[in-house]
Amino acid sequence: MTRRPVPTGNRVSAMSASLVRRLLAEFVGTGLLVLFGAGSVVAALTMNGGRLAYGGLGIIALAFGLVVALVIYAIGTTSGAHINPAVTVALAATRRFRWAEVGPYVVAQLLGAFVGALLIVAYVGSRATDFGSVGLTALGPGVNGLQGIVAEALGTFLLVFTIMAVAVDKRAPAGWAGFLIGLAVATEIMLIGPFTGGSVNPARSFGPYLVNQLFGGSTPWAEFYVYIVGPLLGGAAGALAYDLLARPGAAVVGGAPVEAGTPSAEPSTEPERAPEVPAQSRREAPSRTETKT
Repeated sequence: MTRRPVPTGNRVSAMSASLVRRLLAEFVGTGLLVLFGAGSVVAALTMNGGRLAYGGLGIIALAFGLVVALVIYAIGTTSGAHINPAVTVALAATRRFRWAEVGPYVVAQLLGAFVGALLIVAYVGSRATDFGSVGLTALGPGVNGLQGIVAEALGTFLLVFTIMAVAVDKRAPAGWAGFLIGLAVATEIMLIGPFTGGSVNPARSFGPYLVNQLFGGSTPWAEFYVYIVGPLLGGAAGALAYDLLARPGAAVVGGAPVEAGTPSAEPSTEPERAPEVPAQSRREAPSRTETKT
């Protein structure tokens, strides 16, 4: 059975990893995201007696952005490094990921987030729940559910829009996907973090919620729906909007997009050039997506 091509390093290649390997990669990647991302929330709150200033939020945003970038470069060529159910569903909605594999991917991501949150408690101890609630996300003062959904949808829109631009679109420059996606994560946290925690990832919220509950912390389960509905809506909107606006399946000829395979209205008068051969030492950037994924 031939596998569907997947974007890897801004070019399309065959997916070589088995489903089991890809699920394990998603499990490990999501676990690292929660361990070092949500773990930075616990560290910031512990250092400041349970309070978090905006400067501390900037450090948290940096930690999340860096770990996302590192995970993409580490496992992007194996699983696509979705590490986020909203990303997986958005790619499936735009036919860049098999719906049959959405369920297994999401389960692996949720399990990874749970283990990552457990590891926070393992090295922080009771302070993880006393001061930081295991880094869980919650609505800020005066923020209602609808506002939270809008904020999470906007943050996830930015994230997935960026993924489409730098990891899915074959026209994107190679080597920048992880770095720019990490910046998108940091940016959204700095913007919506004071209002919702800036989750943009149902798994990132699920892991700390469950572990905080298991270890006796106060867990706002009544708000959890915000971190499901908002990211799923925003992620799908971001992917569809990019397809509509940028048309990654089209080539640009004479300033106007022309669908791939459609001849130009005016034949070129320039002599045909030999195709450029990339240097053997050039390293391709891992992708956060797979058509694989």
